[in-house]
Amino acid sequence: MNLVDQAEIAARFPAQAEQEAGGVDLRRSVAELYRHRELLWIWTLREIKIRYKQSVVGVGWAILQPLVLMLAFTIVFSFLTRMPSEGAPYAVFSYVALLPWTFLATSIAFGVPSLVNNINLVTKIYFPREILPIASVIAAFVDFLVAALVLVGLMWFYGVPVRPAILWVPLAIGIQMALTLGIVFLMAAVNVRYRDIRFLVPLGMQLWMYASPVIYPVNVVPESVRSWYMLNPMSVLIETYRGALLYGRTPHITDIAVTAVISVALLIAGYWHLKRAEGSFADII
Repeated sequence: MNLVDQAEIAARFPAQAEQEAGGVDLRRSVAELYRHRELLWIWTLREIKIRYKQSVVGVGWAILQPLVLMLAFTIVFSFLTRMPSEGAPYAVFSYVALLPWTFLATSIAFGVPSLVNNINLVTKIYFPREILPIASVIAAFVDFLVAALVLVGLMWFYGVPVRPAILWVPLAIGIQMALTLGIVFLMAAVNVRYRDIRFLVPLGMQLWMYASPVIYPVNVVPESVRSWYMLNPMSVLIETYRGALLYGRTPHITDIAVTAVISVALLIAGYWHLKRAEGSFADII
């Protein structure tokens, strides 16, 4: 790259110029991402359209995935063996947890390989690379909103009242969005260098699901290890969704605060790592 090219990049894309010089200024990176917000919007729409292109069911897959799992869990844990559900019907008890869990799993499944899957763009055209994983997460969030309609129907069917504690749900969604973006940023950048990540993700997600209260309530976890168990951000978030929607409970302030701190810290660390590593993507890929 000659001096003229370097000067042009520094003038037009200060965040890229600083990153190529070895530094990372997250404020400039965020400002540049904002300048490319139209591209983010277009890429997100493309992500949503491609995901269901030539699919018979279409966007219905956003509903079918958590719905089928809910039916399977309900049959197993309501009829074949009894799983406590704190007095709520097991169908809605499990679906409340499967909804945020599916959002996380779908975001990771599509977001982690997003950079590698778009090699030509990453290596030939300059744009904020974080647009690719962010678009995957937003597309998964659209699925989350669509699938939430089934939850509304289940709550109506089982006569679950809407209580003031539901106001905690937007906070839980915001924290989960930060957590999800942080994980996707970090793993998408690592996946460029180490392709083994694509094999580890499915196994890791299965283990993480069983380590979270998706199919069982938190109160079955022994008291002696529960404080450690609640350091898992998804344990706190699922318990927050479930408590607010089904039982009218407010979350434990300490738990939700610690989860928020962990999620925001992971978001910042993941974003910083992606911006620091993106200068070498073309050479690695």
